[in-house]
Amino acid sequence: MGTDQIRRWESGALAHAVTDPFGQGPLPWLRDSENYFDDTGRVVPWYVDDVHLSGADPRAAERTGARGPARIPGPRTADDVHRQIKGFPSTSAAAPGEAIDFRITVDPPQQFSVDIYRIGYYDATGALKITTSPRLSGIVQPPPLTADRTVSCHHWWLSWRMQIPSYWKPGAYVAVLTTLDGYRSHIPFTVRDSRPADLLLVLPDLTWQAYNLYPEDGRTGASLYHAWDERGKLLGESEAATTVSFDRPYAGAGLPLHVGHAYDFIRWAERYGYDLAYAEMRDLHAGSVDPTRYRGLVFPGHDEYWSAPMRHTVEAARDSGTSLVFLSANTMYWQVELAPSPSGPARLLTCRKRRGPGRSALWRETAPEQQLIGIQYAGRVPEPSPLIVRNAGHWLWEATDAEEGDELPGLVAGEADRYFPRTALPDHLRRILLAHSPYEDTERVTRHQETSLYRAPSGALVFASGTFAWSPALDRPGHTDERIQKATANLLDRICKRG
Repeated sequence: MGTDQIRRWESGALAHAVTDPFGQGPLPWLRDSENYFDDTGRVVPWYVDDVHLSGADPRAAERTGARGPARIPGPRTADDVHRQIKGFPSTSAAAPGEAIDFRITVDPPQQFSVDIYRIGYYDATGALKITTSPRLSGIVQPPPLTADRTVSCHHWWLSWRMQIPSYWKPGAYVAVLTTLDGYRSHIPFTVRDSRPADLLLVLPDLTWQAYNLYPEDGRTGASLYHAWDERGKLLGESEAATTVSFDRPYAGAGLPLHVGHAYDFIRWAERYGYDLAYAEMRDLHAGSVDPTRYRGLVFPGHDEYWSAPMRHTVEAARDSGTSLVFLSANTMYWQVELAPSPSGPARLLTCRKRRGPGRSALWRETAPEQQLIGIQYAGRVPEPSPLIVRNAGHWLWEATDAEEGDELPGLVAGEADRYFPRTALPDHLRRILLAHSPYEDTERVTRHQETSLYRAPSGALVFASGTFAWSPALDRPGHTDERIQKATANLLDRICKRG
């Protein structure tokens, strides 16, 4: 393998994952195979067909060796160099009764199929197959268009239009694309619903797209963090894109960075029967959902990029009595703008960061994120460290067996938030810090992480975990923590008025 080819795969998803197990995107069991290892070392399938839930034994085929029609053994992950199969949706969030257009390239041209899975808790399996497309004819779509490092595939031809039936449950879905010769890629999308529910789960689609380096080919791709020069050298943030497009696939296997955080929460929450509706951040930007209809908004994963309308919508929800639950860190750090592309509204995401004239894109330099969240971004955590329990007598820690000063191993990871004493706090009736955890930063300087909870004058609760590792502790194999599971249940039960 030549140097240039190696360099391509040291970029994008891998560049953000190799030193940060909680910042990675597609988990190994999502990205490389249909199986993952659970906490006991058993192989557990990620995909499950509905026949498995009706009494069929999913291990039978494995024992007998039966695999159905002849095919190349095992799926192979498509890549961005050969583009065996890649695609993206016309919209990543739609309601039952609406349609999603999929634009897909297949090289070499051949037939392919699309399996639709819903993420959730299905007999301890991570997703359920809902339907399969007809056999479709694949074509090689034109190369991506580029302008000032912005990559777009809005000119690709329509491959398949999927009408969402009225009976589909709202949720996070994945379209699994598979070619006749066994290559596979993914397209995530959301089925939203306007029905009343206790909690609205808001997926961080802007942050997913900000990190997307498609095409990860050593020549063309660019994100808000990286781009390549003409020699195939991976450039840093100062030379990356300032605008990225939603009109393109996600790099690599087709699932975004950090997507596992949301899936961890969904599986756990559905296992315990929480009443969830689903939306994306662009729904808050566009006013497609009314967050004041819900008792709480849950932000389950890394959610770094916010527009001004998003923030105003969330602040108005809090001030009307809707609680907010932030289960990650580095939330609402960059201020962004959304603009239309030829394919529709809010398809271009712009963040000027520290380049060019005009107002800084850092929220904290104009309206610090702490004024909404209660804490704000402190920095990266190069090695996982313990989360140190504080105020153990508080109801959040009730029945967790956590004592004052207890260490929860590995729960400060990826990135961390803390309280900044010189930054104004939001208006509040009560406020408390529930963890205070030292860790060493990349310069070996001791910093600290904090977990925050405050009650707004409206009565809304606003919780911020202050660490990337909170959602994985709910349901990620090898990372679960019963104390975090119970503390999260205490919080959501109070918001949903269960107890």
